[in-house]
Amino acid sequence: MEVRDTRYVKTQEGVYIAYQTAGEGPIDLVWQFDAFGDVDLVWEDPFSGPWLRSLVSFCRVILHDRRGTGLSSRNVPPPNLETRVSDLRLVLDTIGSHRPVLAGTNEGGAPNVLFAAADPERVRSMVWFDPLPRVVWSPDFPWGVKPDYVEHQMHALDLWGTNEYGAAFAETEATEGYDMSAVDVREMGKLGRHTATPDVARELARIWYETDVRGVLPSVQAPTLLIVRERYVVDIETAEYVASLMPDAVVTRVPVDYRPDEFGPILDVLRPFLGVERPAPELDTILSTVLFTDIVGSTERQASLGDRGWKDLVERHHAIVREALKNWRGVENDTAGDGFYATFDGPARAIRCALEISQRLRDLGIEIRAGVHIGECELIDGKPAGLTVSIGARVAAKAAPSEVVVSQTVKDLVAGSGFSFEDRGYHELKGVPDRWHLYRVSG
Repeated sequence: MEVRDTRYVKTQEGVYIAYQTAGEGPIDLVWQFDAFGDVDLVWEDPFSGPWLRSLVSFCRVILHDRRGTGLSSRNVPPPNLETRVSDLRLVLDTIGSHRPVLAGTNEGGAPNVLFAAADPERVRSMVWFDPLPRVVWSPDFPWGVKPDYVEHQMHALDLWGTNEYGAAFAETEATEGYDMSAVDVREMGKLGRHTATPDVARELARIWYETDVRGVLPSVQAPTLLIVRERYVVDIETAEYVASLMPDAVVTRVPVDYRPDEFGPILDVLRPFLGVERPAPELDTILSTVLFTDIVGSTERQASLGDRGWKDLVERHHAIVREALKNWRGVENDTAGDGFYATFDGPARAIRCALEISQRLRDLGIEIRAGVHIGECELIDGKPAGLTVSIGARVAAKAAPSEVVVSQTVKDLVAGSGFSFEDRGYHELKGVPDRWHLYRVSG
């Protein structure tokens, strides 16, 4: 077996991310793990190993273990999508990969979507096998699974990392016409326990069941190839639905399954897609998380303090807000009197920033209202603008004193971040079409 060099990069908070590169290119391809992942053992897996070796023949393949799994730091909380994007960006910066292809299957495509939407200049293209923008059924997503299926799968994870789990998976595969050998079953059990402990596997599954990236898909400007197997009607319908939400996505059906002896037709589709040289896009839009804050009762407070006292208070307010923005990588875009408009590259950071600002200002006797939204923004003089920004301002206006209110899209993208939300119902936002489902951050 070829020995590959596993390396580590350390994040700002001290988490170690294990990564590997294999092959020489000429194209960089990031392969995101789905349920199973260990950058060393994945090469021995009867499914993933042959697939990765086939990619290495014409790509430099970049792998990494998400935090909490595999060879990365284990004693940390499982990551949400935003953290996974941040960790991948750090790996890419470390190895000097500037415009990779982002690829993955099912859940493995979700962080790629957020990365490509938030940092379009960084992504050459995307490849998503059997794309799933969400898992659970909803009235507007009839291809999802029902709650009883989710409950059954969560209970099954009690066996995670054992041969029994591999055997249960083998039974499912057998119904689709593929027989796993006893060796395959044992290898799956081994890879599972080297990926994560059962509690972490359950938490990662919970995060995935709560995640919905549909709100981000229209902002993905990278050319995207959606690959599905011809004999699975539900997968085809889902892929076509995903493509309808994206500006530059195509669905390609392959007549084979994803088996080591059937990779040929898949590679015949993949190579031409990756081989077309595409210039970096001229960007006029970008996905951005917007945060608006303003002081509650500012006029009355100004009248009671007088001009000098009010000036001193506002200066302290501004200093606290700007320090919090720096802590959470926010960008100040505008300051109008006692309000701030800032943008972030991820929604969880925007929420944490808003909560920090609110808490610290309460210590000064100041209450603020804050609103967070995420969407595609037009770039005007290098700054995000447009309807997404207007919606963010309207969401903030719906907040009560010391509240942080977020849109449904934000809530769907921060699953696993540790936040709790209180349903605030549907609201009409002034000057904005439709009714908007809002939530208060409660923890």
